[in-house]
Amino acid sequence: MSILIVGGTSGIGLATARRLAATGADVHVASRDAAKVAAIAATDPELVAHRLDGGDGPAVAELGARLAPLDALIVTLAGAEGSGTLAELDLDSLRRAFEAKYWPTLIVLKNALPHLAERASITLVGAVSAHAFLAGVAGIGSLNAAVEGLVRPLAAELAPRRVNAVSPGLVDTPWWNGLSAGEREAWFSAAAEALPVGHVSTADEIAEAVVLAATSTSMTEAVLNVDGGARFARF
Repeated sequence: MSILIVGGTSGIGLATARRLAATGADVHVASRDAAKVAAIAATDPELVAHRLDGGDGPAVAELGARLAPLDALIVTLAGAEGSGTLAELDLDSLRRAFEAKYWPTLIVLKNALPHLAERASITLVGAVSAHAFLAGVAGIGSLNAAVEGLVRPLAAELAPRRVNAVSPGLVDTPWWNGLSAGEREAWFSAAAEALPVGHVSTADEIAEAVVLAATSTSMTEAVLNVDGGARFARF
């Protein structure tokens, strides 16, 4: 089984890669971060890492051709900007978030498509902000809603290939590295008290759902909410 995870050198992507590699799959991870790509050889020699900018269509097509036929394509990219109330929302920041997550996701899908196996799976990663009733997430929520909005039409269009997404909530990943260690600990502690499950998710917990979406031969057009109840929590 040949698998490509774009955004697979850290966080949810890397946790997913490790789970899939443990099943004996041939797992390739890709990132535009050269340092993360180089580190994989030392930390995870069972994975094959590639430097790739998801926004570079020809490069995606070239890598896809080398790995074809791909049995599973997983796209987990981060758009960390674009939060804030509507009155204070920095639209340039939101545009950068779309350029970091939505457009590369679409570019990867379009350019990898010719290199997918006939019954391959496609799994995207959105976020709870697409669903939550929370102030200050209209911008980043619309970004993740756009990513998750690809699932149903593509599941119909690309069948018998399967298309699904996972929608995580608060997850302890490098996405939060903009906070100091103290700020992060305080925020996670407060969030854990507000969440129905009583804890902030680990990347591996979300990876469990991504693996299910990618490998279940009966699942398509699903968006799995794995958010610990964050949609209903009051922070």
